[in-house]
Amino acid sequence: MATNTPENTSNEGADSAASEANVQKRNDVLETEHGSTVIDDNVVGKIAGIAAREVSGVYNLGGGAARMWGAVRESLTSSTNVQQGVNVAVENGHASVAVAIIAEYGVAIHELANAIRENITIAVTRMTGLIVDRVDVTVHDVHLPEDNSDNEAAQAVPNNGQVLEQ
Repeated sequence: MATNTPENTSNEGADSAASEANVQKRNDVLETEHGSTVIDDNVVGKIAGIAAREVSGVYNLGGGAARMWGAVRESLTSSTNVQQGVNVAVENGHASVAVAIIAEYGVAIHELANAIRENITIAVTRMTGLIVDRVDVTVHDVHLPEDNSDNEAAQAVPNNGQVLEQ
């Protein structure tokens, strides 16, 4: 009777297949005989942030703290940080992207995540030539329609509803 012990099992084929899977494919678009092109993480982050915002069903990017600091930054500089909620790692002609979003209520989140992945992958590949290995999507919240009406009502009432002394 044979037993599965380390001495009589062979994993040579599995080990070589696993090591081949871990080796990244060379990016011939960015590494030529005439020189190489290096694309900074910030460039990819901006492209990914814009591409994610283009997808219908994305209310905003970033988690709570990122959105809070983004609002402060926008009020001081009157510019939007398109990289808010986006983390990127670029290495050897390959890119990995992580994006945090707030989804609109009523949207199928799994379909939204797939649409974000596809849009980011297409935009980054087309504009940079990088090979996008993965796009991770984290949904931090769902934006409810009544959230807009509460904000609009607060803005319509002078002094946020406070009674002024006369």
